[in-house]
Amino acid sequence: MKQVLTGTALAAVLALGSGNALASVKVGFMLPYSGTYAALGQAIENGFKLYVQEQGGKLAGQDLEYFQVDDESNPSKAPDNANRLIKRDQVDILVGTVHSGVAMALAKAAKDSDTTLIIPNAGADTITGPLCSKNIFRTSFSNWQPSYAMGPVAVEKGYKTAVTVTWNYAAGKEAIAGFKESFEKQGGKVIKELTLPFPNVEFQPLLTEVASLKPDAVFTFFAGGGAVKFVQDYAASGLGKSVALLSSGFMTDGTLKAQGEAAQGLFTTLHYADGLNTPRDNAFRANYSKSYPAMQPDVYAVQGYDAAQLLGAGLKAVNGDVSKKEDMRSAMSAATIDSPRGPFTLSKAGNPIQDIYLRQVKGEQNLSQGVAIKALADPARGCRL
Repeated sequence: MKQVLTGTALAAVLALGSGNALASVKVGFMLPYSGTYAALGQAIENGFKLYVQEQGGKLAGQDLEYFQVDDESNPSKAPDNANRLIKRDQVDILVGTVHSGVAMALAKAAKDSDTTLIIPNAGADTITGPLCSKNIFRTSFSNWQPSYAMGPVAVEKGYKTAVTVTWNYAAGKEAIAGFKESFEKQGGKVIKELTLPFPNVEFQPLLTEVASLKPDAVFTFFAGGGAVKFVQDYAASGLGKSVALLSSGFMTDGTLKAQGEAAQGLFTTLHYADGLNTPRDNAFRANYSKSYPAMQPDVYAVQGYDAAQLLGAGLKAVNGDVSKKEDMRSAMSAATIDSPRGPFTLSKAGNPIQDIYLRQVKGEQNLSQGVAIKALADPARGCRL
């Protein structure tokens, strides 16, 4: 008598006959693959896959199955995009994203569905503050961290007064708050906080006001095209001869070629730098350049690489069984990540406790000038874990 297999029974037979093919870990990338941040999203995915490649194509013996959604850096589309990965593709792990507004919605979706989320860039303080959760981890930074590190540097250089300039949006406000907190704690004084609407790049009225205020330094937060225009306008105004320009590293990361001579000599602070010249970083940069010759190894690639390292630590603790969420997350929380930037651990809120480097622009590199602050932990204000 011929036996007829039901769908469920057939699936079981196929699973037995295909080793662990059905046990692959599903990883969902929700990243920008188009628009302004497309190169950043690609660098993050490249970094993630490079680490997996270095482990023989598996993590903790498990194959990985990848799913992609272009988040278009659009917060209004974020809930639907997140649910495409969570509900349609039923991913085990979410990796995303770059834009903080999109990441806020992604974090909420991850929290509501109890899906493990690794954030490889977006720095919104709230995610590891009031929205902190045991299933949410970050391998990048909080907006507060790199900017806070510049305050002591500014005071050490003899700057007593500063004016801040940024777009009037969350990332800018959080970055400025970090600098102001440490600068004033060290005895400096922020005499004026100037803003303009995002993504306006009409900087001349603000530069005129800076000139009239005559501070010792200007601290700013801009990225991308806005950073290029601000640095060029600042140099053209002649302010740089009497008022030092300082920033977190996003002002000069990925923008130096376009900024040209105007950026030379600028100081910034960030959790990664060119010229670290450690065996770990040199190996990463060589492998990345070999695997992705069209792209330069940068901070975004490092953050993606470390997202895979963090996932690997969790999977190793549960022998690849992603259903053991609590044990996997506990191992991720306790992990020490051997990053190209230097080793780091995670705070209780899931944010890296990491060295922040002082960098100076030389040519088309942000060369390390040493560590500005060692093992800097975000205060995670509002986190109730």
